[in-house]
Amino acid sequence: MPEMDELQELVIEACRHPPGSPQRQRALTKVIRLASRKLWRENVAYYEDALQQTWVYFCQNVCEATTGRKYDPTQSSVVTWLSAYLKRRLQDFYIQGREQETRRAAVRGMASRSGETGELIDPVDNLAANPDVPPILQDVRDWVEADGSGDLVKTHIKGRPEVNCQALLLRRLPPEASWEEISAEFGLPISTLSSFYQRQCLPRLRKFGESEGYL
Repeated sequence: MPEMDELQELVIEACRHPPGSPQRQRALTKVIRLASRKLWRENVAYYEDALQQTWVYFCQNVCEATTGRKYDPTQSSVVTWLSAYLKRRLQDFYIQGREQETRRAAVRGMASRSGETGELIDPVDNLAANPDVPPILQDVRDWVEADGSGDLVKTHIKGRPEVNCQALLLRRLPPEASWEEISAEFGLPISTLSSFYQRQCLPRLRKFGESEGYL
């Protein structure tokens, strides 16, 4: 059977089973493995992060319209559908990187003018790299919402308890709010929110993924 036809057959098979069932999970995992080799590629540092978001979106919307429009096999192949989404996420990361670079350049300029020295911390260096990701969105959302230890809520920006890791992680799960939207909601600079998220929230998310065997 041609691989593209096999992908469509696996999607049909997955959607025959209820959400969260082992049968659907197995079929979706096969789709991910087969489609991974055919997706859009770019040699950029944030590719794996964009790819993770793409797989989460895939699991949410391939059978039901959970966070976006349900996948329509009459409109495009699975690979074309996912590659289009992946390109949009790559564009988001590119824009965020440009914004961060602009801010760093401004800080360097200020330091130079004031005669300050010392190495500047690059928040991009703290971005978490992600391996191949199985369908884990619901597990992640459940973990964030439950916050059994209270650690996510307790970890917040100084003086702003409502701007905590639970709040930010939920907003960054697909369909993720943009940093511009989150900045407007909390009245804080994007650089402050993004830096806190990368230093405090992403490591906790990674630790959860490792504990569940996803990483």
